[in-house]
Amino acid sequence: QVQLVESGGGLVHPGGSLRLSCAASGNIFRLKTMGWYRQAPGKQRDLVAVITSGGSSNYTDSVKGRFAISRDSAKNTVYLQMNSLKPEDTAVYYCNVKTGWGLNTLRDYWGQGTQVTVSS
Repeated sequence: QVQLVESGGGLVHPGGSLRLSCAASGNIFRLKTMGWYRQAPGKQRDLVAVITSGGSSNYTDSVKGRFAISRDSAKNTVYLQMNSLKPEDTAVYYCNVKTGWGLNTLRDYWGQGTQVTVSS
């Protein structure tokens, strides 16, 4: 049974920083990507950042230059360093792991979500 456990959320002032972590337990067969999504109240869940099994990363435009995704492959852990936080970053952040190959996804795993609130 694969489980994703998130930590690192909280309340921060505008311009501050947070680091989210997501540790995957259990056997993950043919890992394809690890990433972070977020969902604000009344909004859809959107991709924030993703890192592939090959180590390349992509970000949504609104966080480029401020957020950085990284991974520790040996520990099956993915991180999201968030700097220069803005109120519009406020959301529940969800860790995601996809297994498969190329554009094909075999399994989709989700963390429990962690609240990030940016407010003065």
